[in-house]
Amino acid sequence: MLVSEQRSTIKVLIVDDQRTFGEALQLALAKEQDMQVVDVVTDGTSAVRAVSRLRPDVVLMDVAMPGMSGIDATRRIKEADPDAHILILSGYEDELLLGRAVQAGALGLVRKTEAVLDVANTVRQASRGERIHDQREIDGALRRLRHRRDQDASAEQRLGRLTPRELEILQAMARGRTPEGISEDLKMSPHTLRTHTQNIITKLGVHSKLEALVLAIRHGRVRTLDVSEDETTRQDAR
Repeated sequence: MLVSEQRSTIKVLIVDDQRTFGEALQLALAKEQDMQVVDVVTDGTSAVRAVSRLRPDVVLMDVAMPGMSGIDATRRIKEADPDAHILILSGYEDELLLGRAVQAGALGLVRKTEAVLDVANTVRQASRGERIHDQREIDGALRRLRHRRDQDASAEQRLGRLTPRELEILQAMARGRTPEGISEDLKMSPHTLRTHTQNIITKLGVHSKLEALVLAIRHGRVRTLDVSEDETTRQDAR
C-alpha cells in the first residue's frame, strides 16, 4: 500500500528593489506546488518588518538596495531571529560577497541568472537550514574577506599619514589637473610638487601616482568630480 507524503508549504519572502524582478520571481515560484510567496518588498527596512510580521521559512534577499543593504538587513533579521533562513540574491560577480553573506548569517548566494528550477531547489535546501555551498568554498570566501579587511585596515593607517597638503595634491590629480596646473593652483614650485608626490608614494607603499590616487579614492580620502560639476566650477571661476 502506497502512502502519499504530504509536504508542508514553504513560505518565501522576496526582497528586491527592482519590483519587476521580484514579481517575476514570485510568478515563477508560484508554479512550485510546495511554495508560497507571502510578500514581495523592495527595501531592507521593509524586509526586517515583513520577516517579523509574516515569519517566512526562507527570505530571498537582494544584496544591493538603496538605504539598508541586503547584508545589513540580513544581519538585523538574524539578530532578532537566529533561526531565520536567508539567501542573498546577486546579479553581479563579487569574490567577497559569499564571505560577507555568510558572516551576516545567510545560508549562501543565489545568482539572479540561475534557472528557476535551481532557485526552487536551493530554497528547499534553505528551508531545511542547509548551507548551499561546499564548506571548502565557504572557508576560502572567509579567508579572502579577512585578507581584504586586513589590507583595508593597513591602507587606512597609511592614508592617515598623509598631510593635508598631500591630500590637496591627490584631490587636484583626481580633478585631472596637470603637474603644471597643480603647481599653479597650490602656489608651489615644480620641485616642491615632485617632493610631495614622492612622499605620497612612499607613505602609501605604492609604485605610482595612479596607484596612490586609486587607493585614496577607494577609501574616501579623495572624491571624484563628475563632468557637469567640474564644468560648473570652471564657469563660476570665470
